[in-house]
Amino acid sequence: MASIKDVAKRAGVSSATVSRVLANKPHVRPELQERVLTAVRELDYRPNLVARSLRVQQSNIVGLVVSDIQNPFFTAISRAVEDAAYAEGMNVFLCNTDEDPAKEVSYLNLMRDAHVAGAILSPTLQTAGSLADVLDPAWPLVVIDRRVQDADVDTVVLDNVDSAQRLVDHLIEHGHRRIAALTGITSATGRERHQGYLRSLRAHGLDAPAGLTRRVPPRQQDGYQAANELLAMDPPPDAIVATNSLLTLGALNAIRDRGLRIPDDVALVGFDDTTWAALVDPPITVVCQPTYELGQTAAELLFRRLENPDRPTREVVLKGKLIVRGSCGHHEKS
Repeated sequence: MASIKDVAKRAGVSSATVSRVLANKPHVRPELQERVLTAVRELDYRPNLVARSLRVQQSNIVGLVVSDIQNPFFTAISRAVEDAAYAEGMNVFLCNTDEDPAKEVSYLNLMRDAHVAGAILSPTLQTAGSLADVLDPAWPLVVIDRRVQDADVDTVVLDNVDSAQRLVDHLIEHGHRRIAALTGITSATGRERHQGYLRSLRAHGLDAPAGLTRRVPPRQQDGYQAANELLAMDPPPDAIVATNSLLTLGALNAIRDRGLRIPDDVALVGFDDTTWAALVDPPITVVCQPTYELGQTAAELLFRRLENPDRPTREVVLKGKLIVRGSCGHHEKS
């Protein structure tokens, strides 16, 4: 790999002149600039970004740490962050923690050691409860998706309680009473959506049906298994609310494998407007989370923090949108 010294030798200039040309600094004669750029092309020179970041103590890279990149929610957020970063002349360093706090700490330490400018973090359950243990106050950080309890940081979240309440309200308005809930066990997000489920039941004078709540890891297979257990009950639920897209897909597969019909035998609602949710028959009623807006807002907060490290922190709470489709139907009230 060519070095800056190789470029300087080929162009017949000093290394300092090469650096000035590559940094687009003024006061370089046009003929010298052209010789340097020609040498760069001929040698296929690539600047050493790590060395540069060590010199200036900050890179043009921002970090994004998510819990599960296979979850379409985080895929959409990643796209938004990358778009926003590109517009700012920044690059994105993406890490996936699998809800493992040890991996999370390792990635955050790696980013700080590499002088990554700052990061956007969807914290694991343990970190959400004790972010102060891993937080470097001098390092810009924006938290997304899950609130943290003990740190004053910029945060972007969804109003999870309201979103879940609106989903259950919709089921109740269609006559459903024996409503089961599949909620994530690994995050405050799952707890907040469970609160919304209970709040809707109470608002309609209903008790939570015994045994119809399952707190499970937010993965498709876990949603499938939990939905199968619920549907095997006597009597089974007449509706299921799933609190992320992977749990919704797992519940849908369980319903189909049992030969049941949606919504005639059981209604199904969920979170996240994935492509498949609108294409299955019947299409699934969901709360559409503003995932792109969430990622874009987080990136903007991070860039503003980089510009002004001392500005007050902000919490941005975004609202979900209820998209009504055919998976609830009409159910006779009991």
